[in-house]
Amino acid sequence: MLYLVLVFLPFQVQSGHWNTAKGNLALDGYDPVSYFEEQGPDPGKAEYLIEYQGLKFQFKNQENLQVFEKNPAKYLPEYGGWCAYAMGESGDKVRIDPETFKIVEGKLYLFYNFRGYNTLTDWNKNEDDLRQKANQYWQRIIKS
Repeated sequence: MLYLVLVFLPFQVQSGHWNTAKGNLALDGYDPVSYFEEQGPDPGKAEYLIEYQGLKFQFKNQENLQVFEKNPAKYLPEYGGWCAYAMGESGDKVRIDPETFKIVEGKLYLFYNFRGYNTLTDWNKNEDDLRQKANQYWQRIIKS
């Protein structure tokens, strides 16, 4: 069974700046709610797909889809789903490994983790400074 729900809420996503796969699929198809669960993250399933402000999100089950619908802004990753470390280091949009993440103060941060280089390690060494810089770079990006 395929669930497609169009959600129109006041929180505005800058979809042109998002890290998406073919067809505007966010988070490489991972369930955004699952990042906040103890065992997370989990891949979503095509049968639990919704579109939110031009982006498509998949969920592992109907329950998570409904949780997201109630408060999508809570589950959206920082910096449009791009690597938080790269954003803080240079303001670059760098792809992520959807299973390399960190939740800080209720916000989801994603990281590059390929070819033996895990940027989460470097992020953890200087998180406060990198987060402050990433926030500044991201504001410039979404205003452009």
